[in-house]
Amino acid sequence: MSANPYDDIFDRARTELNPQEQLRLIEELSKVAGMKNGPRSIAELRGLGKKLWQGVDADEYVRKERDSWGREPTSRKQSNAMPDEL
Repeated sequence: MSANPYDDIFDRARTELNPQEQLRLIEELSKVAGMKNGPRSIAELRGLGKKLWQGVDADEYVRKERDSWGREPTSRKQSNAMPDEL
């Protein structure tokens, strides 16, 4: 018997339950943990990291990021190529 009840329970679930019972246990534990509240929306992420991006010029950031990919930087203003051809 381990000093950690989690390890004991996990070991028992892994060794004594068949895969179907393990899935049922996961489902039940998710309900108990409050994780089974239905589908989540991507809109819940709106505003996260807002302060992190304050003062950052988006176009400049993207240009620097693309430059780091190791290819010649290309500007749409300087090229007649379609975006797929850049």
